[in-house]
Amino acid sequence: MSPSRVLGGRYRLGEVIGRGGTSVVHSAHDLRAGRRVAVKVLRQELAADPQLASRFRREGQLLAGLRHPAIVTFLDAGWDAVDGSSPDRVCVPFLVMDHVPGRSLRELLKQGDSTLERSISYQLGVLSALEFSHRAGVVHRDIKPGNVIITPDHTVTVVDFGIARDGSDPAATLTHAQAFLGTPAYLSPEQARGATAGARSDLYSAGCLLYELLAGRPPFVGDDPVSVAYQHVHEEPATLSTHRPDLAPALDAVLAKALAKSPDDRFQDARAFARALRSAAHGLTPHPGGAQARAVVHDVPLTFGRGIDTGTAALAC
Repeated sequence: MSPSRVLGGRYRLGEVIGRGGTSVVHSAHDLRAGRRVAVKVLRQELAADPQLASRFRREGQLLAGLRHPAIVTFLDAGWDAVDGSSPDRVCVPFLVMDHVPGRSLRELLKQGDSTLERSISYQLGVLSALEFSHRAGVVHRDIKPGNVIITPDHTVTVVDFGIARDGSDPAATLTHAQAFLGTPAYLSPEQARGATAGARSDLYSAGCLLYELLAGRPPFVGDDPVSVAYQHVHEEPATLSTHRPDLAPALDAVLAKALAKSPDDRFQDARAFARALRSAAHGLTPHPGGAQARAVVHDVPLTFGRGIDTGTAALAC
């Protein structure tokens, strides 16, 4: 889908700011509201796949029910007809979200210049988002550095709920041929086995994220996705002190619980994970939960059922 195209008569596409296996994210201009937004478009060649189209639509439905400072804000949804004059036209769905300025945590990790205080702050921001989404019954299922945006003032936004599921719907466990639902380096053991992912699966992935923030690499690496998945199921990661002897053993204890093979042995919710991390970090940094962690909000009133902007959502294709 070419830049400068206008979707739904409203969103003029600009540069590509992100790519995934099934979708492309564009910076766009909302012609009606006069502001910059992000538009996620399902790849045209995949739009005819009913499973992928359903998964894509579900992402919008789930995001529409979440409002939290550390979760990307959903604005609108619609369809765009490609080759509309043809009887075989393809209806390509798209989602519209706030444009979040900044860089992904993956980019920052590659630079390797994050301080310990900021690393802990970023992790607390992710856990804040997960606490909220889990209380709303939404499991993300793909927590990884590439899905965490850090703004210029160091606040955290979790994005890409593309393979999320409603935790109250046990049937919502989509799979796709020859593909992991999740990213191998951050995959929970139960996901690697093909079992249903729950909230504690997200916490395992968040544990992998914390490990990489502190050690500079994920807990398991390998030559291919299968070997990495095997390690998640059968092997224990090296202790954090192997990579960072300067860090306190208390952080190893937090990681050991977060990365437990059985969900029953992990932190049972994101709040408990955050509480343990703060306790372990006490004394390591001046203010592990201070000004740098402005995205960390544990007592925000829950706001669900946020309506979709019907200006485009009602668009029939």
